[in-house]
Amino acid sequence: MSTAARPDAGTQAFRRFALSELPVPLVFATHRIIRDCNAEFAALFDTERGELLDASFSRLYPQVDDFVRTGQMWRSHLPGGRVYYDERIMRGASGRRFWARVHGRSHNLGDPFAEAIYCFKPLNRPIGGASLALTGRQRQILALVAQGKTNRAIATEIGLSPRTVEAHRLRLSRSVGARNAAELVAWFLAEGGG
Repeated sequence: MSTAARPDAGTQAFRRFALSELPVPLVFATHRIIRDCNAEFAALFDTERGELLDASFSRLYPQVDDFVRTGQMWRSHLPGGRVYYDERIMRGASGRRFWARVHGRSHNLGDPFAEAIYCFKPLNRPIGGASLALTGRQRQILALVAQGKTNRAIATEIGLSPRTVEAHRLRLSRSVGARNAAELVAWFLAEGGG
């Protein structure tokens, strides 16, 4: 070992941090059941850590359909230890709805939900009244459009044809009076799509 590669005696040894010590909302899950989380994650959902342990993620979604749709999308894109993320509406124990960006990584090549860790970041995006009439699928497509994804990329990500995604975008644009993708995204970011 060269002297450059050898740790200096005065340097502190690398320390592994427990999930509870990290200052961002983190959760470890097996098959979409919360096995461990930190206080920041529990606070994000207006509850105590102990109330979330061994509970299904489904209780954190506004509707079961949102839980199912998100699971289908993540199952397709999370395998093999890759990092994947999306933006979605979540629901706290008090009923409060909020947008969150969720990053996740699976540790199982064959089953992305067998062991995964997720980091949640609340987004400062309103959930407006006009957008409450949108379906979960419409919110999902709008969130992906707002991330700058093309119809083809969105179609691949959520398992629809590009023409179906295009039809959803066209109907959404007409319903909110948007003339192009930029106006649609601006409406979505102002209204919150939720």
